[in-house]
Amino acid sequence: MTAPVFVVDRLDDNGPEFVLDGPEGRHAVSVKRLRPGEDVVLTDGRGHWAEGVVKAAEGKDRLVVQLHAVREEPEESPRITVVQALPKGDRGELAVETMTEVGVDAIVPWAAARCITQWKGERGAKALSKWRATAREAGKQSRRVRFPEVGEAATSKQVAALLAGADFAAVLHESGDEPLAAAELPADGEIVLVVGPEGGVSPEELALFEEAGAKAYRLGPTVLRTSTAGTAAAALLLGRTGRWS
Repeated sequence: MTAPVFVVDRLDDNGPEFVLDGPEGRHAVSVKRLRPGEDVVLTDGRGHWAEGVVKAAEGKDRLVVQLHAVREEPEESPRITVVQALPKGDRGELAVETMTEVGVDAIVPWAAARCITQWKGERGAKALSKWRATAREAGKQSRRVRFPEVGEAATSKQVAALLAGADFAAVLHESGDEPLAAAELPADGEIVLVVGPEGGVSPEELALFEEAGAKAYRLGPTVLRTSTAGTAAAALLLGRTGRWS
């Protein structure tokens, strides 16, 4: 198994030793029970990372790491953004978790017309915080060093503007004449994929997105839940673009 990943606020070449403390240090010492000689990876979640070897575990929340050189992982291309309609219950966190695991670069929560769940006020801020925390934890679990960006909740007009600037824009919808597996994809640039809510993308939203340059595509012969469709589609695109090769 690859070395466990821990997140730090900042990672610089400030010396051969790094002290991991706070919640991450507590997790490393008291939960993971890491001991001297074991390998770890430290990252800021924004592409900067360094391998290290545990030098000492002190108390319940302090890990001293012998750190190697800090490196930077370049951004992947084409970049894949998934616009995810707000699902019911905890299915939003499930969608974020699995999309992070497969390698999506950005996730945009979308308040679609047919969403049962609506993010407003304090409830919306709390839900967004959960999505971002889920992306961070899933990024660690899947050994990523560049975590997906989770944006603010977008309106349909804001989604349309995002689609208009993409090199390839697609809406997962059963009305699509062409399967996503057969779509012509760019070698680089930005791919934006829209996943609708349980009630589906409304005709008005489809028209708005089509005007912005997004075509409707079928994913497959079966109907997937909104919480799994984005992950399945992203995996397909990651394979077809060569990012999984």
